[in-house]
Amino acid sequence: MVVLNRIYTKTGDDGTTALGTGERRPKYDLRIEAYGTVDETNAAIGVVRLHTSGMPELDAMLGRIQNDLFDLGADLAVPEREGKAERLRVVTSQVERLERDIDTLNDKLAPLTSFVLPGGTPSAACLHVARTICRRAERVIVELAARPGEPVSTAGIQYMNRLSDFLFVASRAANGNGAGDVLWVPGQNR
Repeated sequence: MVVLNRIYTKTGDDGTTALGTGERRPKYDLRIEAYGTVDETNAAIGVVRLHTSGMPELDAMLGRIQNDLFDLGADLAVPEREGKAERLRVVTSQVERLERDIDTLNDKLAPLTSFVLPGGTPSAACLHVARTICRRAERVIVELAARPGEPVSTAGIQYMNRLSDFLFVASRAANGNGAGDVLWVPGQNR
């Protein structure tokens, strides 16, 4: 259980913030950017959920994802170090559950005949926004993982990769299982 009695601490007034290890980093540090962009993805999914009350199965999936994203933020905020006690990490079973959710939604979708433009219903449009933020978070996490001395869990990277796929499939589900998709027409406006 986390208890937050005091919201402002003034410790970040110097342009730094603390990782879960207590180590201070500049607020522009790539690790801070990584979990900040994961948080942004989570907030975008919160906006999506304003439009999913009529889709309880999808809304429940999104609720589980929001919790997973907090797990991922905690994972990123405490880099793995040898000799240190293990902290909360995203695990393979979370990735596998996301894959099952993708399959569940995808089984009901009409086949694609073109690329899909972001749009359709409000929930689908918001899911596309969340998907693009998720892709940005994934890029930042992968860049962080490529840096020496910046460990990132493999399951965390896999989770973000699957999440963008989930958000795409979910957008189609929210568009009447693909019937309301807005399709790209190449060269339409020439």
